[in-house]
Amino acid sequence: MFIAYAIVAALMSAVLLASAGAKFTRPKRLVDQMSTIGLPYGVLPFLGVAQVAGAGGLVIGLWWAPLGITAAVALTLYFIGAVAAHLRARDYTGTPPAAVLTAVTITLVALRVSAL
Repeated sequence: MFIAYAIVAALMSAVLLASAGAKFTRPKRLVDQMSTIGLPYGVLPFLGVAQVAGAGGLVIGLWWAPLGITAAVALTLYFIGAVAAHLRARDYTGTPPAAVLTAVTITLVALRVSAL
């Protein structure tokens, strides 16, 4: 299970870092999507920092399991919030990616716990 966690955590960390980079550079597509779901423009840096912290926690979690579990749980809550924000705004095109990422983070929790 540890090898599965390592692979999924590495892939998820890459996705998180790419997404955080977009939050920091603020491309028009992302800014438009955030305004569609009703999030203020000033929230983007906070979301980017949360994603970078989550990616770091998943990677450090390879060596220190409690941090990996905590990061995966925090990311699960982050993406549940993203799903809720998209659903609340009736943005049905943005909901599926957030739901998939929620499922991946739940999987990460299960993998890291089972690798103890």
